[in-house]
Amino acid sequence: MKSPLKNILIFVAALIALAVLFSTINLGGEKPAVVGLVDIARQIGAEEVKAVVIRDTKLNVELKDGKKEIATKEGNESFTTLAKNLGVPEDKLQKISITVEEPSGIASWFAFAFPIIIPFLIIGAVIFLMMRNLQGQNMRAMSFGQSNARETNKDDKHRVMFKDVAGVKEAKEELMEVVEFLKSPKKFVALGAKIPKGVLLMGPPGTGKTLLARAVAGEAGVPFLHISGSEFVEMFVGVGAARVRDLFARAKKGAPCIVFVDEIDAVGRQRGAGVGGSHDEREQTLNQILVEMDGFDTNIGVIVMAATNRPDILDPALLRPGRFDRRVVLDLPDINDREEILSIHAKGKPLADGVNIRRLAQRTPGFSGADLANMFNEGAIFAARQNKKSISMDDLLSSIEKVMLGPERRSRVFSEQERKITAYHEAGHALVAHELKHSDPVQKISIISRGHAGGYTLKMPTEDKHYRSKAEFKAELAVALGGFASEIEIFGNENLTTGASSDLRAATKISRRLITDYGMSDALGPRTYGEREELIFLGREIGEQRDYSEKVAERIDEEIGKLMAEARELATSVIKKNRETLETIVATLLKQETIERDEFEAFFTDHPHPTAHADAKTPEKRHGDAGSLSPAPAV
Repeated sequence: MKSPLKNILIFVAALIALAVLFSTINLGGEKPAVVGLVDIARQIGAEEVKAVVIRDTKLNVELKDGKKEIATKEGNESFTTLAKNLGVPEDKLQKISITVEEPSGIASWFAFAFPIIIPFLIIGAVIFLMMRNLQGQNMRAMSFGQSNARETNKDDKHRVMFKDVAGVKEAKEELMEVVEFLKSPKKFVALGAKIPKGVLLMGPPGTGKTLLARAVAGEAGVPFLHISGSEFVEMFVGVGAARVRDLFARAKKGAPCIVFVDEIDAVGRQRGAGVGGSHDEREQTLNQILVEMDGFDTNIGVIVMAATNRPDILDPALLRPGRFDRRVVLDLPDINDREEILSIHAKGKPLADGVNIRRLAQRTPGFSGADLANMFNEGAIFAARQNKKSISMDDLLSSIEKVMLGPERRSRVFSEQERKITAYHEAGHALVAHELKHSDPVQKISIISRGHAGGYTLKMPTEDKHYRSKAEFKAELAVALGGFASEIEIFGNENLTTGASSDLRAATKISRRLITDYGMSDALGPRTYGEREELIFLGREIGEQRDYSEKVAERIDEEIGKLMAEARELATSVIKKNRETLETIVATLLKQETIERDEFEAFFTDHPHPTAHADAKTPEKRHGDAGSLSPAPAV
């Protein structure tokens, strides 16, 4: 409902309520009976009347038994004359109290004017509300170019400090200079030093860029102005630039302070690549940001911080010295950082005995800080659903799989044949992963559907890795095709299902990157193929420039086919050699649906995986996806 109509309805309802109130003011006692003059004359003759109060034409009669009555007479005759005309003896009239009350001037005037004034009051109220609403519209129109930055005051009790941000040690060290400058700028000015105007926080989503910016403001004890890059962009050209001017004017008044622009790539994309040419709203906003950052003194105390997930698409003018020349990279946390982050999120949560934060950190390689927070929250939800008083280790391990793969879908109905196919598929992945030296150890196998996967094999590296070898890639290819090879070995080519579609897609992608990105092809040599130049059109990539001939493209396809064939042959040989173990794994899966790491390793007592019994404190990391995921086989 629109605001003017709403206000009018409220006003009318208030008038109705007021009228009802006035009508019920005199209803506290017993309501007098309405009688005629003849009845009054009869009662006076019978000496039943005690007193009569005359108010204009109204007769308020009080009987000796306490009852009250009301009668009406003509306005031009007195009550005594009427009583004598009705045959009331004069001596009877003298025995009752007769009082004449003259109505007050105010009451008479109000009774006369009230019916006339009410319509004018209603009309006036409607006009007033309409004018006020129009004035509000004008005020909003005048404030259209004002920034909507949210300000966190320096005296806020819930300020974020560096101690609340786990990990990112190097990033915090870089930003300590900004904190020191905001606290004591004279120390830098005395030496002629200039603090960077802009600090760009770069990193994957969920790594804590916004949290770290808030921590800088909290440590420095200065106001924090927070705005998103998308809030500058409007359908009207020039509004974004006006909001930028207003934001910086507001920051200068509140200096020292921090201005934080989240997702700056919304307005900071490279100019000249948009649909609207050089005059669209986004580019004007970017130009105004550049001008404003050049326009204020470096020692005024205003620090501009920005965050982005895509620094590669930002305009070069933003990154030149004098603007965002200080760049802080936030990576995904390693095992020690993950342990610190999990410890922070564990505060205030009732954890059961046996919850091992280090083990949780080992099971979450590749998780960002946001993923870890979500994992703990899901664990608490699991425990609450089961009416537990504390969060157990099993709840947290289940939440890890939910964050990685999605919720369990036990209601999804599979036929016995489909369950058997899924079991052989996942057992094939796990068996090949165990037997290959350069593969990561298996943590869990399950044929319970999660998300889009009919089953999954979870495997993780035994240490944090920054480089990967060709042997590791080949082992990963063989593991990816382990389910495919297992299905063919057991059921034959004619009964092959669609369960390996995502595995084939992932293996093909790995093979292509081995050749075109990493130069690991013996036939094509150490070079890259294809330049990925981003063509920005409506925010998406639409092309890739090919820097090789069609003949080379054919050779790339041949090499991809060769790598895939070698991986399939390796996986098939492992499955044939360990057919009995495969059947044991499948039988266990069909019986209990999941197999954990210790139980899985017990199938290979004679030759355990080289890293299967590594120290429990050894960091682990999941690269790529969360193991081998197989979509549900088609019927």
